[in-house]
Amino acid sequence: MFGKLFGRGGERPEADPYALPVPRRQRNGTYALRALGDQRVLALVEAAGAGDWEAVKAASVPFDLGRDHGVLDQLADLDGVQDWIGRAVEEDKEHRATALLISGARHINWGWEARTAERAVNVTQDQWRVFHERLHIAEEQLFEAAELRPEWVTPWRCLLTSGRGMSLGPVVNRTRLDAALRRDPLDLETHIGWVSQLQPRWSGEPGEALAFARDAFARAPQGHRIGCVIAMAHIEEWVESERADCLQTPEIQAELRNAADHSILHPAHVRRPGWQQDFNMFAMALSLAGERHTVRRVFQALDGACTDWPWSYFAEPQKQFARHQRRA
Repeated sequence: MFGKLFGRGGERPEADPYALPVPRRQRNGTYALRALGDQRVLALVEAAGAGDWEAVKAASVPFDLGRDHGVLDQLADLDGVQDWIGRAVEEDKEHRATALLISGARHINWGWEARTAERAVNVTQDQWRVFHERLHIAEEQLFEAAELRPEWVTPWRCLLTSGRGMSLGPVVNRTRLDAALRRDPLDLETHIGWVSQLQPRWSGEPGEALAFARDAFARAPQGHRIGCVIAMAHIEEWVESERADCLQTPEIQAELRNAADHSILHPAHVRRPGWQQDFNMFAMALSLAGERHTVRRVFQALDGACTDWPWSYFAEPQKQFARHQRRA
């Protein structure tokens, strides 16, 4: 057990030299993870926040934005990037592909900000118009980025998201999925995007998402983070269900334990910047399933580090994290 909890040989994982200091915790013992908990990512985010393209390029050197979805998402979430990234696209021919990728990813998130999280029937015509305008720009930029850098997987994962938002249909989106998986057959973020696509609210059939997730997990080596797709598939089942206790069965608890043991809790698992989000996926899924053993190990590893997603399915994400952490 201790080998699985702490790493190889029963020892704790080596200290990460780039880990950000843990901020002061809230009274409930939690804190919101910032910049994937990594000093280098924070430097990149700060450079982007300042609109300094030269500093962004320098700070992005340790990462591969064509594969590092988590790092790219930090830039896509940052308000204001849309105000200056267009100049980089037009003026920096050498790094045009990178600028296009960042701009395309940002325009998707910016589009969703205009649409809001309201149900479709409550979105105004003006909100729909702005939403689609921004997604159209994103699609053009991401296709060009993919053409310039054909080995990149992140443009195709982003195009899955824009395709879902624009209701382009299963044939188009399946083509984009296949393009991503040809570049990385076990890319977690692509699989999670497709798990969302297969939900009934996006015209999927019940059971499709879980079957897809199980097939991916069955093909993965031990310690691979693709095991998180099992956790997210069950969370999506909970979102779709009208029963809050729909995951609380011995079969689901066992499947989640097995997935955690063979992925994030396995000695071969390698923690990367933002590893806490993978653990948060399992923390939420195991909590919803009423599991009482593995969930404790997951929360112990997190030590209070809460990521907004996937807890954002709740109205108060960090409070829900704290509630389930306390119960564990």
